[in-house]
Amino acid sequence: MKKWVYVILVLLVCAVFLKSCVHRDVPPVEVVNNIVHNDVESVSFPAHAKTVLVDGVEYLQSQAPVGKFGGQLRASTIGEGPKTFNPFNSKDNTSSTMSEIMYDGLLTTCPEDGEPIPKLAKSFEINGLDYIIHLRRGVKWSDGKEITADDVVFTWQNIIFDGFGNTSTRDSLVIDGKLPTVRKIDKYTVKFTLTKPFAPFVRMLSTPIAPKHVFEPAVKKGKDYFYTFYSTNTNPKEFVTSGAFKLKEYVPAQRVVYERNPNYYIVNTNNEKLPYLDKLIYLIVGDLNNEVLKFEGGEVDVITLQGANVARFKERELHSDYKIYNLGPNTGTMFLTMNLNDRQNEEGEFYVEPVKQKWFRDLNFRLACDYAVDRKNMVLNIANGLGEPLFTAESLNSIFLNKDLKPYDRDIEKSKEYLKKSGFYWDEKGKLFDKNNNRVEFDLYTNAGNTEREAIGVMVKQDLEDLGMKVNFKPVEFNTLVNKLVNTLDWDMVIMGLTGSPLEPNGGKNVWLSDGTLHMFNQRLEKDAKSPRLDWETKLDEVYIKGALETDFDSRKKYYDEYQKIAYEQKPFIYIYSPIIITAIRTKYKNIFPSGLAGITYNLEEIYEE
Repeated sequence: MKKWVYVILVLLVCAVFLKSCVHRDVPPVEVVNNIVHNDVESVSFPAHAKTVLVDGVEYLQSQAPVGKFGGQLRASTIGEGPKTFNPFNSKDNTSSTMSEIMYDGLLTTCPEDGEPIPKLAKSFEINGLDYIIHLRRGVKWSDGKEITADDVVFTWQNIIFDGFGNTSTRDSLVIDGKLPTVRKIDKYTVKFTLTKPFAPFVRMLSTPIAPKHVFEPAVKKGKDYFYTFYSTNTNPKEFVTSGAFKLKEYVPAQRVVYERNPNYYIVNTNNEKLPYLDKLIYLIVGDLNNEVLKFEGGEVDVITLQGANVARFKERELHSDYKIYNLGPNTGTMFLTMNLNDRQNEEGEFYVEPVKQKWFRDLNFRLACDYAVDRKNMVLNIANGLGEPLFTAESLNSIFLNKDLKPYDRDIEKSKEYLKKSGFYWDEKGKLFDKNNNRVEFDLYTNAGNTEREAIGVMVKQDLEDLGMKVNFKPVEFNTLVNKLVNTLDWDMVIMGLTGSPLEPNGGKNVWLSDGTLHMFNQRLEKDAKSPRLDWETKLDEVYIKGALETDFDSRKKYYDEYQKIAYEQKPFIYIYSPIIITAIRTKYKNIFPSGLAGITYNLEEIYEE
């Protein structure tokens, strides 16, 4: 999904739509206002960066206050660390974060107003179906070779369009079986041509660009080799990058260390090359509790706090060396989902036991589970009241949120009525059985180390056991869980989360389309690509595709409202709650401009240590 994703403190968000020339359609004010529901103090963002010509090079000049060179920033990541440093192979959030630190895209998203703005590109134009990108002249890769149109065309044509690595970006761009085209106009100009108007494309131009002279030999060796290219075993000296930092050291299960890229193309107002920091360090901390301990012990400089820790940290803030920021509702979604797969593997065995298949594919069973989940109790006890129950596929701060889909309270009696409709019954001890006398028992998974999800799992187990079900809760290592979800398909229920954007729903295409690579509730392997769809899956395919092909905001929203309504009624995902993003960072760091869209360290090249 992905990815996946990658939410803002905004006053105005514009939806781009394509006609014969560039035009931006502004969502209604009441929709935009829904985004700002937090107590972050008023942030004064610096002026937009601008292009300056210095010694024949078209640098991007930061307008943030001039800082001090040197120092380091220590962040952290839970789990076992990245699985790859190749941004085109990444399938998990940690690997995406670690790899994309080193590679910039043509465009990025403005943290203040959500608009697409140039990054590696100097400027861009949209003329009907044509997107014309003008590159900065003279900017270089970390090895000193110039970044040109050849790199852009190679990245999009030979890696993305040709299906190397994670194909989710390519899959999102297929329209009526066709992909856009990309061609070089001259050394510093590239033209993309779409087959139809496709509103999300402009944001997809934030995809990292690869150095052709480094990646081309790997592509020529084939897709199997490419999956191993720039792996975590690669010597850091071999990395050629465009980002503010490049890899210096990776110690498995301990840390990832980056050093400043001396050839970076962003400068300050004195025309000195950024970044200011000498090092960026990510400690691999295992779990959330360990992350908190390391922040308290001074080993980590920035942390996103879970609800249970916020009050304690806030109490100490005044006499501490950190500042806490509330960035508003989380832009992702957290949910419980069931395996609806009714297909068989190569050995003729069902991925899911046929008895369980019937339960999970029964809408009454899913509705019973949905009404049994005590979301308010979870918000109170797990998020410490810092969140809201979630019932929709779009996050609470999305400009595409369907506000007609109303929340509701836990209703165990309603759950029982749904079960009775499908012939379920209880014995004298309160144990639940289906109409064929099968005891209702299944496994519930989540990723170990994420203490919030583990706590949710404990409460979901209890909520469902209140219905007489037997729930075997099994936290497992993240990679093992992902393998179950998208490869072996041998799982019953799972508690997971997906990243998202409040500005563009199409990032979820690989989740909602029936052949998507993260269509986890009814995942299809390649051999199952043509297998029958559930009626509502077919409808989801239709409305989701149409939503991307519309060009003005109101027309798009009608389709995205409909997809949310289908998800709300059919319950492929039972949404849990939306926590508020609370982040703490040491006060010694300056040029911090908190954004609900981008977070707190999105501008790493501008941040400096006082």
